[in-house]
Amino acid sequence: MAVQLLNVTKTLQKLSLNVKNKLATPIVNVDAESTKTVLFGNASRNTNFFNKLPAEALWEGITSVSNAGKKRGRGKAVSKKNIKDLNRGQLIGVGKANIVWPGLSAPIIRGKELVQQQELPPDPDREQKLIQLRNSMGTTRFGKLSPIERGWTGTKMPGRSIGPPDAVGEDSFEGFDTKVLELKTVFNMKGNFGRKRRLSVYVVTGNGKGLAGFATGKGVESKTALRKAKNRAGQKLMHINIFRNHTVYHDFYTQFGKTKIFVSQRPPGHGLKCHRAIKTICEVIGIKDLYAKVEGSTNLQHVVKAFFLGLIQQKTHDKIAEEKKLHLVEICKENGFYPNVLASPTEVRKPEEIKNDESMDFKQFTLHGRVVLNKKKYPPFYTKLKSWESYLKKQERLRNHAKVKKHLIFEFGEIKSFLSEKYPECRPYKKPPKEVEETAED
Repeated sequence: MAVQLLNVTKTLQKLSLNVKNKLATPIVNVDAESTKTVLFGNASRNTNFFNKLPAEALWEGITSVSNAGKKRGRGKAVSKKNIKDLNRGQLIGVGKANIVWPGLSAPIIRGKELVQQQELPPDPDREQKLIQLRNSMGTTRFGKLSPIERGWTGTKMPGRSIGPPDAVGEDSFEGFDTKVLELKTVFNMKGNFGRKRRLSVYVVTGNGKGLAGFATGKGVESKTALRKAKNRAGQKLMHINIFRNHTVYHDFYTQFGKTKIFVSQRPPGHGLKCHRAIKTICEVIGIKDLYAKVEGSTNLQHVVKAFFLGLIQQKTHDKIAEEKKLHLVEICKENGFYPNVLASPTEVRKPEEIKNDESMDFKQFTLHGRVVLNKKKYPPFYTKLKSWESYLKKQERLRNHAKVKKHLIFEFGEIKSFLSEKYPECRPYKKPPKEVEETAED
């Protein structure tokens, strides 16, 4: 028996050599038990591209674009909404002729009976159903967002609201709102899995009354990343001081990395004139009037971190007054340049105690000695015209009226002249103060 098996191995080696040399020799099938040889004929390959791969792989090759093709801008019209699956609604073994095929469209044995091939009455609505199915494909449209719900750029996530963070036990985030600042795809190279793709979300949350926080969340799906980010932001809340519930306490300079921000205080009604990320943060915090100039890198995460650093480091008026040991007085155009004492220290320095080289400029003090570089303003074009000279001559008699009014208000608290006491009826009209009516308690 051992000798016969040895002969079999030798014959197989000879056959493999013949195939390599492309000799037309018959293939021998050797049975080890009976040692019989059977001839099958010449070697042939009955496979091709279309029966090597399954239908799903072939369909994907037609309706999709490779990553290299996407980078080169190919297949821009190929997407899920434009693809029509022509196999949808069709079953194997079921066609125009409604026939029962045992083992294909019906089981071979049903119970104890053998299923026989038979023809069923035709379905007249079959073609119409297939056409209706195909027409329904490729027409999917995303729901339109209202202008209030839109973000910075149309339907993209940055700038959109995703609601308050999830409640933790009995504690809920009432009055909070979370807004997306950044949503991007990130990749991490793993040794076992290769490039691992995830979504990174950067959000800010706040209640519009000075409480706010920001955080990053990552996940395979956008919903997971958004939920993680807003819940983490709710755990990292910071309290920010707001001056008169509309703006910052003072101008300040802040920096993170290569990003520099100059923030300026503005009067009511001015609005938010700043970077869109800073504007979104101010809306969440509750700041309504602000001007901010970003210099250097505009990396969004650096802009957010720099702005929050500046908000946290700003000083209240009482703290500034105690630090300088001087009165803090507000003189602004909106108030008619009328001095208004904002804060006073416990101990005030005398004029002799103030050094000659000490800067008394409030803006330079808050900006830590920095000076904002402004563009040079050129005179407007109409100042070169002859009509401008005649206009100046006509306005010469009114040249100092504004300064005189400001000086009178500063000295006497009202606009008056040396004849006001003699002719009191010529004084400008002044609204009487509102009298508070005391209601008698019953």
